[in-house]
Amino acid sequence: MSSDKPAAVRYLMDPIPLGEPIEVAKGILWLRLPLPFALDHVNVWLLDDGDGWTLIDAGVADERTILIWQTLLAGTLAKKPIRRIIGTHFHPDHVGLCGWLAERLEAPFWTSRIEWLQARLLALDTSDGYVETGRHFDAAAGLAPEQIEARYARGNRYRESVGPPPASYTRLAAGDVISMGGTDWRVLIGEGHSPEMLTFYSRARNILIAADQVLPRISPVVAVWPPVPEADPLAEFMTSLPQYLDLAEDALVLPSHDAPYHGLHDRVRALVRHHDERLDLTLRACAQPATTVEVMGKLFRRTFDIHQLGFALGETMAHVNYLLARGQLEVAGRRGTARLFRRR
Repeated sequence: MSSDKPAAVRYLMDPIPLGEPIEVAKGILWLRLPLPFALDHVNVWLLDDGDGWTLIDAGVADERTILIWQTLLAGTLAKKPIRRIIGTHFHPDHVGLCGWLAERLEAPFWTSRIEWLQARLLALDTSDGYVETGRHFDAAAGLAPEQIEARYARGNRYRESVGPPPASYTRLAAGDVISMGGTDWRVLIGEGHSPEMLTFYSRARNILIAADQVLPRISPVVAVWPPVPEADPLAEFMTSLPQYLDLAEDALVLPSHDAPYHGLHDRVRALVRHHDERLDLTLRACAQPATTVEVMGKLFRRTFDIHQLGFALGETMAHVNYLLARGQLEVAGRRGTARLFRRR
């Protein structure tokens, strides 16, 4: 979510128009789809398997994106169909239309176990308990009552951004090798942003399909969410990053946002530095007992709409939980319903 200076990142090309696939490498098409958020696009990839395409991610389930897919399926992709759909992770901008496309095209859906389970769980959850958990989470963080109620009133936003995820899937796991676009790709699992996100590396072609794990300009959202308030996703993110330093430094990186780039190693190191700096800011913000919202004000010096507020709150809590787990912060009581944190 946080913007970083893209030190040493070298873009392969400028961003392309929405809805118009172009070849970014031999047999790999880059398709940029619109998003109804501040982050206004997502990249998906089509790999040429000879008699058809493997599609990686599908965009959010809204009318604009459905229209783009209908146009492409009737035109550019009419003679060579999509025969397999892969979802890198459960977030709506990635799997929102995977189920819709899988059913329409009678194409199998591939993903990791946790990402499929999470997508199915959130898409099918109609309980009030889910949103009520969010209300308790927000109160413990120190949000104002009107913000708590505004977020509660939004309900399960996930359900509104996705079509029903496929009811069956083919599982991919760390270390698996999958053939796409005429070559083999090894599965590397990214954690922190999402629990079991798929990324793919082709040694033969020296290309990394990076999903949201190593973006060229921003840090992916690494956040604590209401159902698991004691989680430590930042530790998972920081632990999973070094595997990308084992890949070739000059790999072409195909990220899910922004544009393809070179400079993988520098970008991984920049992400680590970024979070180290945020952890230091968090410690300083807790020199005196502070709520999560008060810490958030030190980490993000801007206002947020109701959508972005959840990301900022979750990211702040991720840094707080990381420091709690390592004994650098402690819980210092409560102010009303809000927990207070203090540097040890």
